[in-house]
Amino acid sequence: MNPAWRELPVRTALPALHLALEEHGTAVLAAPPGTGKTTLVPLALAGLPDAGPVRRVLVAEPRRLAVRAAARRMAWLLGETVGGRVGFTVRGERRVGPGTVVEVVTTGVMLQRLQRDQELPGVDVVVLDECHERHLDADTALAFLLDVRAALRPELRLVCASATSDTAAWAELLGGAPVVEAHGTSHPVEAVWTPPPRAVRPAHGTRVDPALLDHVASTVRRALSEREGDVLCFLPGVGEIARVAGQLGGVAAEVLQLHGRAPQAVQDAALTPSSARRVVLATAVAESSLTVPGVRVVVDAGLAREPRTDHARGLAGLVTVRASLAAARQRAGRAGREAPGAVYRCWNEAEDALAARFPTAEIALADLTSFALQAACWGDPDATGLALPDAPPAGAMAAARQTLQALGAVSPDGRATKRGIRLARTGLHPRLGRALVDGAPAVGARRAAELVALLSEEPPRALGDDLGAVWRTVRSSRDPYAGRWRDEVRRLLRATSDEPATGLPDATAAGLVVALAFPERIARARVERPAPGERSPYLMAGGTAAELAPGTALGALPWLAVAVADRPAGSHSARILHAAALDEATALVAGAALVAARDEVHWDTRRGEVVSRRVESLGAIELAEKPLNRPDRALVRSALLEGLTREGVGTLLTFPSSLRERLAFLHAAIGDPWPDVSDAALLERAEEWLEPEFSRARRRSDLARIDTTSALQRLLPWATGEAGRLDELAPERIAVPSGSKIRVDYTTERPVLAVKLQELFGWKAAPALAGGRVPLTIHLLSPAGRPAAVTSDLEGFWHNGYRAVRADLRGRYPRHPWPEDPTTAEPTRRTNTRK
Repeated sequence: MNPAWRELPVRTALPALHLALEEHGTAVLAAPPGTGKTTLVPLALAGLPDAGPVRRVLVAEPRRLAVRAAARRMAWLLGETVGGRVGFTVRGERRVGPGTVVEVVTTGVMLQRLQRDQELPGVDVVVLDECHERHLDADTALAFLLDVRAALRPELRLVCASATSDTAAWAELLGGAPVVEAHGTSHPVEAVWTPPPRAVRPAHGTRVDPALLDHVASTVRRALSEREGDVLCFLPGVGEIARVAGQLGGVAAEVLQLHGRAPQAVQDAALTPSSARRVVLATAVAESSLTVPGVRVVVDAGLAREPRTDHARGLAGLVTVRASLAAARQRAGRAGREAPGAVYRCWNEAEDALAARFPTAEIALADLTSFALQAACWGDPDATGLALPDAPPAGAMAAARQTLQALGAVSPDGRATKRGIRLARTGLHPRLGRALVDGAPAVGARRAAELVALLSEEPPRALGDDLGAVWRTVRSSRDPYAGRWRDEVRRLLRATSDEPATGLPDATAAGLVVALAFPERIARARVERPAPGERSPYLMAGGTAAELAPGTALGALPWLAVAVADRPAGSHSARILHAAALDEATALVAGAALVAARDEVHWDTRRGEVVSRRVESLGAIELAEKPLNRPDRALVRSALLEGLTREGVGTLLTFPSSLRERLAFLHAAIGDPWPDVSDAALLERAEEWLEPEFSRARRRSDLARIDTTSALQRLLPWATGEAGRLDELAPERIAVPSGSKIRVDYTTERPVLAVKLQELFGWKAAPALAGGRVPLTIHLLSPAGRPAAVTSDLEGFWHNGYRAVRADLRGRYPRHPWPEDPTTAEPTRRTNTRK
């Protein structure tokens, strides 16, 4: 072996690790990045450094990039090439030989093997690396392996390896497993806080304020001028890496972009020591999975990407969030692995008080459809029997089971069907597995595999949003994405039946395969012929509104099969990022499970009327409608009740008398037994006072014909006898001294009697209503009917206010009586008879 292995700090922990596995069969290994946790430990467990008993070791890494890097590093330590005693397997690529004893795989490959043969024959030790990152596949693999140890292979050894010291939970999950710690050579790292000079907008979705990225680039330049050694800069995604790289032209260093999509040569260059100074722009993959040699300075943008799923809209994707404190520590530690270093943090130190301590487990955030299918195939549909670090959220599991049932992957009780097992074995998300399995007979195996490969790794946005055009471009391209796409096509062709090509045009085939994968995202334009230069809004079958992005290559198409969409913060509509052209006939084939006919009776607010119709639809997309001749009476009644709720009782029902206002007055003044006649109360008691007339109504005009005066009387307190006092407590009219019977206005806060002043002569005091509780407000009118005075104390008015009113009005109305003493004068409705 290469003598470099003896310099790795984890070597001192190997005896304790061997002992823990001998005594307990399980162990938790805590070792910081750069100690040899990922490379030396598997070789030692296989017995290779000291020529001990050879055991076959299976190492699971969360990322393909880390799998290849770990295998190359271990092979280098052995003085060999990959494919000898050390090999690796990722989706679409396998490099092992007959003498391979250490195999590095992704956690996804690990799950596939466990599903095919739970005993993992020939494997003696399994190492789950980077378990602290809490990836869903890793958590699932651990739960399955614990099941295997408990039921089938108690001799199978299991190591959970973490780059952090937060190991208590893992030890407990492994049944009290020993924790073995390895301490690396930790050099001091100076923290330099470099917040942006001006405020930047918080990240929304995957969008990062360009001002922050400009500041990160400036900070990299500053670090190059102030420090020695290579610079490792952490950014949340490929797009941000490309933007910062574009701003580093002319720096005195080689700029490398390290991420999962980077060409193999670039990955190799970033992970190999170099005499030239370098700037490595990396995603979170460089936090702990990979060791970048030569780094003395870290520049941290302070951002990370996490999955988010909108179950109601069927949209899933990544969002940009503030990196956790644990992630920030991991990143900073990369600067002190080989010598004292520095970390430039592009935020205010005070912001750490608001940051999460650890990253959120993926199981709490992600779409759980694949996990639910894995659990169902394992025989535990609810995942309640699995030893998971965190239980899956109930709502996300319910949404996942609903999707799987729609795909025919699980039965109503959640058990995996034969079709579900077949979909799981494709190694794809169940939606994409369905597109491959059902698409192959319709378009041919090769075209189905090519299109599903496009969907399994989103194409670069620079290729445009028209998947049909992207497909044509990638077929003839030789760039790294096209290379990975071809590898995946070959893998998928091995996973599906050899179906011959059909006569379906490529454009139709693309729309069909995308729609098979995402039937809820079949979308129809809401405007058939938009104005020139305008983009039509769309409605997806799942009920989500959607819009094409500016500069779209898709044009004004009536139907789309949407592959990728997100919903920008603050937007009511989804944004279509990748889609294929579609036609209605193909949409009906792909979305057959969503096609339905229903009788619909509802209140149409726009028309202000009951609408009764039979609707044929594809999910939320209405395809055709026709009127219902005899709608169900109960549905009509419910629709009319909805109309009363939306429009208001007083809008749809006619109240010609003042009975409702009088009852409202008594309820406010006295309370029980007088009924509440507000809109809400009348709706709640509709059965009591509106029937049977309400159930006979069929349309709005029928409501207007209901005799509401008679209907309201059904609410009067007849049982107590109080109903007979209605006219006494709240009379509709009041007789005044002139003999007139004047209507009382109950629409104001206090009842009002509006009457000409001369008709009240001789009336010393007005009556109080509600059994003397509420004084009557009198509006005294001039002979012309205009307000002259307002009073609730008529006697006081005669003594104090009348003289001023008399002086003001008798000159204008000389033919009307204006006596000195109105309390003894004769009331009248007429003018004076004197000439």
